Amino acid sequence: MPLVRITVPKGKSPQFRKAISQGVQDALVETFNVPKDDLFQIITAGSPQTEIVHTPSYLGIGYTDDFVAIQLTVSDTRTIEQKKQLFRRINDHLSERVGLRREDIFINLVEVKKENWSFGMGEAQYA
Repeated sequence: MPLVRITVPKGKSPQFRKAISQGVQDALVETFNVPKDDLFQIITAGSPQTEIVHTPSYLGIGYTDDFVAIQLTVSDTRTIEQKKQLFRRINDHLSERVGLRREDIFINLVEVKKENWSFGMGEAQYA
């Protein structure tokens, strides 16, 4: 049931986008026990500095123009440890598979109640 929004710098190849998509999905399956076919992602590209605006550094972490933002909307049913594991696994997958610097992977988790999802048909399947 996660809805994932991924923003990458413009000019990245379809293979790059697919690898990021798969890395995030694999991390969700591994840490949040999401079914493999529970895949809902929106991937967009923006120009560094004009459409993907971020500080050069924050909390001692320096960013480059390869900055990737990932926002996951999920049900509020996971523990803090699961969330930490998810962040680590996403970072592991994207640094290993895509070659992203760990510093350039920004992740935000938005939690909602289970009844706030409709997967179609005008129904609240989890309510």
